[in-house]
Amino acid sequence: MRLALDIYKTTTTFPETERYGLTSQLRRAAVSVPSNIAEGHARDSAGDLARFCNISLGSLAEVETQLLLARELGYAERADAEKLLDQADQVGRMLRGLIRSTKRPPTNP
Repeated sequence: MRLALDIYKTTTTFPETERYGLTSQLRRAAVSVPSNIAEGHARDSAGDLARFCNISLGSLAEVETQLLLARELGYAERADAEKLLDQADQVGRMLRGLIRSTKRPPTNP
């Protein structure tokens, strides 16, 4: 959720003309990442968790693309965008690990 919170903070400086454009899209995609993980976890099956984590990965790819666009348009400071992109990369690695863990057979105690 830290990534979504940081994106909300960063997008407060975006131009007013982007309120219903890039600002809204970036915020929605960022919120979608933890929301889909939570929904998958609530379903209580490894298959559902993996499916919703894959949806989260798709949303994360949107976040990364939109951050690059915001950086190139000058809406986000380069250092801020890089920090957020690094966070997104970390989230992606954790998500892929979580997806892999759902495909492993359970261990017997």
